[in-house]
Amino acid sequence: MTKTILMRKLKNSELDRLSIDDFKDAKKTPIIIILDNIRSLNNIGSVFRTSDAFLIEIIYLCGITAKPPHKDIHKTALGSTDTVNWEYAENTIDLVEKLKANNVVICAIEQAENATMLNDFTPKPQTTYALVFGNEVKGVSQDVVNASDIVIEIPQFGTKHSLNISVSCGVVVWDVFSKLEVRS
Repeated sequence: MTKTILMRKLKNSELDRLSIDDFKDAKKTPIIIILDNIRSLNNIGSVFRTSDAFLIEIIYLCGITAKPPHKDIHKTALGSTDTVNWEYAENTIDLVEKLKANNVVICAIEQAENATMLNDFTPKPQTTYALVFGNEVKGVSQDVVNASDIVIEIPQFGTKHSLNISVSCGVVVWDVFSKLEVRS
C-alpha cells in the first residue's frame, strides 16, 4: 500500500521572490542568451521569463528580433523585461566575435554534424557561456554556427526533431545551470 503525502500549493506571497532591485544586484549565472533573428514576440517574451528564473547575465536581441517594450513580448515576459539586462545587436556574427574576444564560449544550439549532445556537454567552472538560439524556421545562421566554439544539440527521439525556440531555451538553460552548480 502506497502512503499518500499531501502537499499544499504555495501562494505567490510564499515564494520568496526577489524585488527588481534585489534581482539587479544579485550575482548572475555565467550564461548569456543570444537570440539570432527570432520572429515570434511570444518566444522572445518566454526567453525573458526563463532568463529571469535562472538569473541570466544578459540577453542579446539580434537582427530582426524585436525589442521591448512591445505588448506581445510583455504578454509572455510578465515583467521580466524590467529585470533581465538586454541589448540589441544588429549583426549576430559581430556580437559573437566581440564576445569571443572577451573569452566567452559561444555555443550554438543547433542540429549539426559533429554536434555535442546536450547530455554529453559539461560546462567548465568560472567560464561564461553564450547560448545562441536561432530563427524558428532557419535556425542559427550558418556563419554563426561556423564561428561557434561548440554546437550543442538537444537529443530528440520522436518524429518531428524540432522544438519551439522558447522550449529549447528552457531545456538548455536548465541543463547548463544545473551542471554549473552555481546555486548550491
